[in-house]
Amino acid sequence: MGEAWRQVVAKDLIDSPVVVVDAESTVEDACDLLLSKDLACLAVNSRHNSSPHGVPYHGLFDYADVNAFLTLAATRHRISAEELREKPRIREILAAAKAGRVPVYLVSDLSEKNPLEILPHDATLVSLLGVFARGTHRVLIQSPPPSSEYLGMVSDRRLLAWFTAYAQETPSLLRFLSVPLSSLALPSLYLYMTVVAAKASDSVLDAMKLMSDEGVSSVAVVDDETGNLLSAVSVTDIGKIVVPAQSNQILSTVLQQLVSRIKERDGSTDGADKFPVYSVSPSNTLFYTMQKLLATNSHRLFVTEESPMSSSSNFNPGSSGSLCGIVSTVDVLSLFARMANLPDVDPKRMQRHRRASSTSSQSSGSWSSGDFGRSRSSSRTSLQRMSASMTNLDSFQWAERVQK
Repeated sequence: MGEAWRQVVAKDLIDSPVVVVDAESTVEDACDLLLSKDLACLAVNSRHNSSPHGVPYHGLFDYADVNAFLTLAATRHRISAEELREKPRIREILAAAKAGRVPVYLVSDLSEKNPLEILPHDATLVSLLGVFARGTHRVLIQSPPPSSEYLGMVSDRRLLAWFTAYAQETPSLLRFLSVPLSSLALPSLYLYMTVVAAKASDSVLDAMKLMSDEGVSSVAVVDDETGNLLSAVSVTDIGKIVVPAQSNQILSTVLQQLVSRIKERDGSTDGADKFPVYSVSPSNTLFYTMQKLLATNSHRLFVTEESPMSSSSNFNPGSSGSLCGIVSTVDVLSLFARMANLPDVDPKRMQRHRRASSTSSQSSGSWSSGDFGRSRSSSRTSLQRMSASMTNLDSFQWAERVQK
């Protein structure tokens, strides 16, 4: 395959700047910054130079953290006293919400999907693989010394795009990537149990809670009767549609309606009628899968036994075949990490950790708009309304439960 790719330096793959938010800024202000600047992630400044090892950042904040915070706000009355005792950060967030102001540093990496990973200016592509093969989605690259600045961030998506472009110029690699998915050692290709799915009739909050509990950035939306794949909903969709909503009623909206709004939003933004296809079949090649991950801006694709859904399908039962597994960006990058003979390649490590320490209650049950506390705020975002609703002691008796 050639060894030239091992010499590529990480800084040449930087695909976004490091945009900083003050640690004491509110969660809603940080989310407004994500939305207004169309950013995927923010770096949260350290509090009073308190970060260890001289790192100027407390951590990162992205849409997965937004989803985790919104889910906590909407389900806080289901948190047991035992959970509160075991999770001091949740106690801090609830106390801050009760006081009327939640600083973003408390919510940084609340999702446990967004750890702060840093590499030196001379790190190579292989170093990036070592980080991404463990499930991390982005890495900060330091400036050369003596500067204490940071050059920017590299995302796992950018590394996937680099390998895709490199393969088109490297016949031996393209041949390797032209094998069907079914012939590769992908951990979740035929593991139906790994598919995190919600029914089209489930609520937006159901999907949010599912993503938070299961430690994933998207869920499949399936037909209620057939179980066939219809579409997908991601934490970014939650951030861009739920947060700006004028009412908490959005949380009880069924997913079928939300997907229609996602389609509406994409079309109105760029004039194109986009309805991304989120599935591949086991007979599709690895290279095709890489291209589709990039084209749909997805971290994961759902594997179906039949042909992938048509881009024109709009909740047409049976249009996409039955789900049998998933393939993700980290799965693909893990294959390259093994080719580079990197040790400790475990793409499921972070997800296992997140599932073991889910930030919200695992109790099941139906959700309705009546489950949410009334807001005492008329502020500009759902984050402010839901944070404010935590202070409504008529519906939120967390303090009493802690005392029991």
